[in-house]
Amino acid sequence: MDVLLTNDDGVYAEGLWALYKQLSGKHSVSVVAPDRERSAVGHAITLDEPLRAAQVEVNGGYRGYAVTGTPVDCIKLAILEIFDTKPDLVISGINPGANVGVNLNYSGTVAAAREAALYGIPAIAVSIEGPVVNHYEEAARFIQSLAEKVMEKGLPFGTFLNVNIPNASISSSAGVRFNRQGLELYDEYIEKRTDPRNRTYYWQGCDSPYLSGNPDIDGTALYNNFISITPIKCDMTDYNMLEDLKDWQFDI
Repeated sequence: MDVLLTNDDGVYAEGLWALYKQLSGKHSVSVVAPDRERSAVGHAITLDEPLRAAQVEVNGGYRGYAVTGTPVDCIKLAILEIFDTKPDLVISGINPGANVGVNLNYSGTVAAAREAALYGIPAIAVSIEGPVVNHYEEAARFIQSLAEKVMEKGLPFGTFLNVNIPNASISSSAGVRFNRQGLELYDEYIEKRTDPRNRTYYWQGCDSPYLSGNPDIDGTALYNNFISITPIKCDMTDYNMLEDLKDWQFDI
């Protein structure tokens, strides 16, 4: 199969090329990724400046395209311009740091997979818990087997898989759980400071997310050492509320 890889950590990120090395042994693999880190940009696209894509060489021979935009820009550029045909599958990652719960709204890793799903391409977003990752190669082997299963079974239009893996060997994990996305808010804060010119500025931050203990939630499963797989839909319509709205009365 033809696989397109991208991420939000930049074209030189270790997790990206762990996937490339694993998948390229059996499949045709292309890389189109941001030219630098673009974490937490969500589903942003670039409209007010030109995009540039340059071929780069990584690790003494691996080649890919470095794009001056966001992860979603990379998907659009790859599909609409760089390549003549759509890929069979898009994988975004491997991201260091979990993307569970409300973080899905901010993640560039997740947004790239969502964009591919909007084009009707099966897609997987994959992350590993923790900022320092030691098990990229094992995670890449697991993702290859999952990718092949996705191609065998298929995904509905507009649905992609969000995968989060514990930062440990795959064999030592508690197994695989299929979960829903958690919606518990993080304990957020804004730290107000003053710079040397007496101007106010702010640092935004958060503590660890609240875990409900519900095993059906992605963050809880990951906390308990499970590989969490969540199907995510691009259609954000609340269909129950849509039916309720039809009973509302308006005077026009």
